[in-house]
Amino acid sequence: QVQLVESGGGLVQAGGSLRLSCAASGRIFSIYTMGWYRQTPGKQRELVAAITSGGSTNYADSLKGRFTISRDNAKNTGYLQMNSLKPEDTAVYYCNARISSYSDNYASDYWGQGTQVTVSS
Repeated sequence: QVQLVESGGGLVQAGGSLRLSCAASGRIFSIYTMGWYRQTPGKQRELVAAITSGGSTNYADSLKGRFTISRDNAKNTGYLQMNSLKPEDTAVYYCNARISSYSDNYASDYWGQGTQVTVSS
């Protein structure tokens, strides 16, 4: 069974940085797109950034220049480097990945459990 586990969230002051990690485990054949989403109470989950297996990236317009997504294909791990954090970046951050496993003939979307990021002013 495929699992995504996030880590790296926490409390940081405005202007600070955090690096989130998302480790995929299980009988993984291939990981296609990996992405980070965030959600605050009462709002829809929104895309933060995504990266393809080839390294092409896509960012929410409002976050370009402050956040950087990357991945280590050898480790089945994705990362989100967040710099110059603002209080409005406070949210639960979720990792998402499209993965095909050895037990399936198709790719499926998987989600991590979420990690809280709190930015104090």
